Amino acid sequence: MKSTLITGGAGFVGSNLANALLAAGHPVTIFDSLVRPGTEQNLQWLRQLHPETLSFIMADVRDADAVAAASTEVDMIYHLAGQVAVTTSVENPRSDFEVNALGSFNVLESARASGRRPIVVFTSTNKVYGGMEDVEIVRQKTQYSYRDLAGGIAESRALDFHSPYGCSKGAAGQYVRDYARIYGLPTVVFRMSCIYGPRQFGNEDQGWLAHFMIAASSGQPITIYGDGLQVRDALYVGDLVRAFRMAVDHIDTTAGNVYNIGGGPTNTISVRSEFGQVSAELLGAKPDVRFEQWRPGDQKCYVSDISKAAREFGWAPDVGLSRGLRHPWAWVTAEEGPGGHLTGSPVTDAVAAS
Repeated sequence: MKSTLITGGAGFVGSNLANALLAAGHPVTIFDSLVRPGTEQNLQWLRQLHPETLSFIMADVRDADAVAAASTEVDMIYHLAGQVAVTTSVENPRSDFEVNALGSFNVLESARASGRRPIVVFTSTNKVYGGMEDVEIVRQKTQYSYRDLAGGIAESRALDFHSPYGCSKGAAGQYVRDYARIYGLPTVVFRMSCIYGPRQFGNEDQGWLAHFMIAASSGQPITIYGDGLQVRDALYVGDLVRAFRMAVDHIDTTAGNVYNIGGGPTNTISVRSEFGQVSAELLGAKPDVRFEQWRPGDQKCYVSDISKAAREFGWAPDVGLSRGLRHPWAWVTAEEGPGGHLTGSPVTDAVAAS
């Protein structure tokens, strides 16, 4: 079985990926600083499920020696550790750079120095495309949409790093891609859209679907920045985990490549209207919504063109939004979740349908 290192492995995506790999019999080492809320709970959950095959290193990707020590005997590295919020990057751009750009460089150099040529899969972001001011946006009654891009934004779109976060993740992604060209390291970059699912401790700055669910379950008001007509394509975390594994299984094709990974045009949701309807069905009442000014770097519409992943390694989402949103809601309202006091809240048939 292949030995796997997951940086940021106690986070939302990392813990779901680790669980899938461990359940399949792969030994996994999680490398995480545990600074983000929820990571300790996620690590405890994994330890309970996989006490024999899970290893843990508490360290920071900015520590090059720690990264190197963790990388010496691994076959695969999923590099998920990072600073994930645009707002935080604006407030502290140096820390954002050190975690995202320098941390990713440390991972690449450690992989290169190990001599084992481990596969490196890196999670980037759609924010590397910037504000896309040249793309025609149509304002409809309940949402924005692209006028001419029915299939969404493709990987061929020119990069335009807005915000320190966009710069740090974009720079890291370019390094990851170039290490395949220059050093022959088998690397893959995922430019990810909105990801949702269980074990996501979302907040106002990152993980908006989870944040809205947590707030709604506890009766807290939801703040929408902008007019609420923003549209995002959303991907269930189980489908993302499958994409990770399929990209590795097809590494002869995927190495050195960049892929947009998201829900695509068939899994879009608007912040105000469509999510408001979903939350009303889940909760039985409409959430209390408040509005604030737009935030820097916010895109009115972002939808990924995911056809390249389908063509090159056969991946496409399986879980539609209406079915997928049931899973994080069930977790949020369970005893272990952030809104555990609502355990047993009903899910309507309308939401359950896929």
